[in-house]
Amino acid sequence: MNKKIAAKAAAFLVSMTIFGCAANGQAVKASPEQSQPQKAEPCPNCGLKDVDQAVAKQEGMLFSDWLAGFRIRLSNAGAKPETIASMLDGLEPDERIIERDQSQPEFVRPIWSYLESAASDLRIFNGREAYASRRKTINAIAARYGVRAEILLAVWGLESSYGTITGNNDIIRSLATLAWEGRRREWAESQLIAAAQMIDRGFATRDQLTGSWAGAMGQTQFIPTAYLEWSADWDGDGRRNIWTDEFDALASAANLLKQAGWQSGAPVVQEVVVPDTFKLDQWDPERSYLVSEWAARGLRRAGGEAWSAEDLERAARLELPAGRGGPGFLTFPNFRVIKRYNNSTSYALGVAYLAEGIAGGATITGAWPKDNVPLTTSQTRELQVALNVLGYNSGQPDGLAGPNTRRALRDFQRAKHLDADGYVGSSAYNAVMAAAASK
Repeated sequence: MNKKIAAKAAAFLVSMTIFGCAANGQAVKASPEQSQPQKAEPCPNCGLKDVDQAVAKQEGMLFSDWLAGFRIRLSNAGAKPETIASMLDGLEPDERIIERDQSQPEFVRPIWSYLESAASDLRIFNGREAYASRRKTINAIAARYGVRAEILLAVWGLESSYGTITGNNDIIRSLATLAWEGRRREWAESQLIAAAQMIDRGFATRDQLTGSWAGAMGQTQFIPTAYLEWSADWDGDGRRNIWTDEFDALASAANLLKQAGWQSGAPVVQEVVVPDTFKLDQWDPERSYLVSEWAARGLRRAGGEAWSAEDLERAARLELPAGRGGPGFLTFPNFRVIKRYNNSTSYALGVAYLAEGIAGGATITGAWPKDNVPLTTSQTRELQVALNVLGYNSGQPDGLAGPNTRRALRDFQRAKHLDADGYVGSSAYNAVMAAAASK
């Protein structure tokens, strides 16, 4: 089996930009009332020496060869011999992990479909039930970290369906397979080193290290480096048990958000009506303005209520996740804090509106452009090629509608006097392909 998988692994290029080294945290040994968010400290051993990286990046090796080399690197990183043995002895690769990592879905789920699931009636109901039976402790966690209780519930609901779906993959095996595969070797090995530190420091046992195929663990779906940096021991038992202790898990999510810059009492997002007179040619989705400036340009709250004096002084960005034809949103700094958990606009909106649903608050009222669907992976790749041919640099065509693609599309739309919303949908595809065909 090793030779069969090795042939697949050798075909991959090591090309992905990888997450940086995570940080150590300190165990929280105080009582829940005394526990405090833990300040991150550097984790010098989570990286690899240059010579080790050079060895690790050889392609076409057998899993046993990679394992022998990594055993040495893990020892050099300071892992205890018994921890190394518990992690690596008898370890075999999982071919399913390589297949999952290699696969790229052809069809992109529309944001409106995602949000229908993320903030569904059932998920809202389950969130309210979870809150009702744990209100005192969840409120205590929210107060300690300064993060709204409904936001914590929403993160919990989306990450693991309130603790019911956490994944049962052996993450050591999964990460070892990814490291051997080679495409994300440096990142995967840093996660394995962090997992060894988790065991060495008594935060978790080897058997607890289960989760998703990509290495995310527990009810909060933390990767090992995130666990070291942000996990919390709410009940003071010396463990940071994000697998079966829901309050450790919720406190860990709260700590992540707090350390990422959560502003207590501040809004996350506000749906707005963008008037037809609003010109998109000067719009930059990465630029913030005071709400008072947005209001002066004609934006108004979707529900028709007046802006509060406090909100008018807040800075926000305008986001049009489905382009001019869909709802608009003013997003505040807390929105970008949620994206530190999962760097996706859809995810951040899902958390925000699931939280609102649990609290009995606002829903999205604007209509989605269901006749202007997102492009498939193949269509996005064709769009990228066409934009490049037309002189609008979208980067290497990869079928992923990332920031470079959206930026190039907005440049094309401005030049053609179209609404420069950067939405990678069927309307934009038709316009770009027509322009390329006539060139």
